[in-house]
Amino acid sequence: MATESPLKVIFEHEGVFIHPSSDEDGLEQDLLISGSLRIVDKDAEVLVEYRPLEDTVDPSNMLCAGKDSSSVMEWDQCSGGKSHQLLESQHSYETEWDMVNAVSFKKRTCTNGEGSLNHSHERSRGAFSFSVGDLRSITVKEEGWTFLLLKLKESCASPPALHFHQGGSREFLDTLRTFALLTEAPEDDTCLLVSSPNRALSQSFENLLDDNNFGLVNQKFRKDPYVTTLGGFSKVTNYIFDAFRGTEEQHQRPPEEVADLLGEVIPGLEINQQEEPGFEVITRIDLGTRPEVMRREPLSAEDWTRHQDPEGRMINIPRLKQDIFKGGLCHSLRKEAWKFLLGYVPWDSTLEERKVLQRAKTDEYFRMKLQWKSVSEEQERRNSKLRDYKSLIEKDVNRTDRTNRFYEGIDNPGLVLLHDILMTYCMYDFDLGYVQGMSDLLSPILYVMENEVDAFWCFVSFMDQMHQNFEEQMQGMKTQLIQLSTLLRLLDLAFWNYLESQDSGYLYFCFRWLLIRFKRELNFQDVLRLWEVMWTGLPCQNFHLLVCCAILDSEKHKIMEENYGFNEILKHINELSMKLDVEEILQKAEGISQQIHSCKDVPHSISIILGLDQVCDSGPSPALRPTQRADACSNGLLRGSSSHSNGCKVAFIS
Repeated sequence: MATESPLKVIFEHEGVFIHPSSDEDGLEQDLLISGSLRIVDKDAEVLVEYRPLEDTVDPSNMLCAGKDSSSVMEWDQCSGGKSHQLLESQHSYETEWDMVNAVSFKKRTCTNGEGSLNHSHERSRGAFSFSVGDLRSITVKEEGWTFLLLKLKESCASPPALHFHQGGSREFLDTLRTFALLTEAPEDDTCLLVSSPNRALSQSFENLLDDNNFGLVNQKFRKDPYVTTLGGFSKVTNYIFDAFRGTEEQHQRPPEEVADLLGEVIPGLEINQQEEPGFEVITRIDLGTRPEVMRREPLSAEDWTRHQDPEGRMINIPRLKQDIFKGGLCHSLRKEAWKFLLGYVPWDSTLEERKVLQRAKTDEYFRMKLQWKSVSEEQERRNSKLRDYKSLIEKDVNRTDRTNRFYEGIDNPGLVLLHDILMTYCMYDFDLGYVQGMSDLLSPILYVMENEVDAFWCFVSFMDQMHQNFEEQMQGMKTQLIQLSTLLRLLDLAFWNYLESQDSGYLYFCFRWLLIRFKRELNFQDVLRLWEVMWTGLPCQNFHLLVCCAILDSEKHKIMEENYGFNEILKHINELSMKLDVEEILQKAEGISQQIHSCKDVPHSISIILGLDQVCDSGPSPALRPTQRADACSNGLLRGSSSHSNGCKVAFIS
């Protein structure tokens, strides 16, 4: 007898339900089939499998829906006899929602259950399996939970709708994207069209920026207000889509054409490889051995208290920041400490002064909130900009951190606050308004603050740092990509040369890292740790760029040894999401900082990027924000640009 090939389970999620319709085999419509959904790899074929719960666990534990009430969702836990029939419901459970939308089940007395269900019949009828290659479309619907309608090719019968009562739909779709390209249908933004390209490259370039469960792709970029910010990124995605299709034209496309294409996307971003007049030409620098550094335990409440005087002023602030940089904060401190780190409240303010500030900021916030709350429908019809902001905010809020208990479920108070703060920010900065990605920056802040007003003003302070990332000209993104490339060439010229040889020297794969400060790359708690460490401003300016270098340093051997090309590099970097260890990254990034600091011959451009020199020789005003000071000098790396200072240009030669 032939041995059955082993299955490689790629994704598995229990608690996925099928809702049988009332006309199917005489079954009651309010009975549910609970099961396990898997994506498996068998003999190089990727399959989606669904197995009813009774295949793997005691059928007496099966949950079926009882009568709904207007305010709660009720569940009956049904007992099963030896005949495997649903008999009499002994208990039911009523869901309760607390302020962070954590679902709890409360047992109460229940009436007799109705109807019966033969489990062996349900097993054969409920189970299904199909190849991902047969999948043609997925329609995403919301009904208090997410459910998916899967449509297969015409020769295959489509499976029943899958209802994700307990979450997991986003993870399922994200896993599918590893093996198929999901593109939003032009005529229906809830429908994802499925194509199965080469498995070596299955994630679109947009997913480096947005990996939401609706999968923003090229059509979305064309019609969203965000297109004005992303500029020509649709050109890049067209190029990537050619790679997905594996066309001969794409495989034969010369590197010069790729460079021209990317140069159109962010004009002037082309990084110079050759010596040109006015460049600071230096030989390859020996940075010496990278020191080993150690992280510490998070700052405790007792340590924080020791840094306060009797009136509530913070004292010995440099030491306090150093302690936060080395270990972060225990969670109970974040609500207070983040206000200082972000600059919402002054370090030298007394407790009483902070109370006065809080009252003033509360009044100011609600005045701005009232401005958009009081806009009538008639006014809104004549304000297209406000309508666009509102539409984009509503769409993004509904898919921001929905697996986090603070934001999961329907009618969640956390989602309402997220929406209201972002709408109020549009009143605070109407020129910028709302741009996709800003909800990612607000979400952790609101989670920590648990207060609408404090979260708003901390978000305002954070956006003061991040503003240039979201401006229409994207000057902040241009600058950071150039600065990152400059740092990487200093730290590892061989690796940078390899990336350049694969048309990846532009480091576009780091775009999302920089845009929303690694928010999509780390789990939620690690994001909190990373942000508070970076907000200390230590150990140098633009420390987040060294965090990028640390991640790339950890991945360079795999990229080079596997001889990854342009497409494979994009895919590999994107798949690092949620697999990174924040403490290891911070340890390595701090080591890189110390390595550069200890070097006697650091190029002037590197000193400017990391703030080792206070002011550039060309003399930009010290009053400029750090990113603006660095931008004033790093633009000298733009080919053909008129730089303010030749001393800020640099080219490395080995």
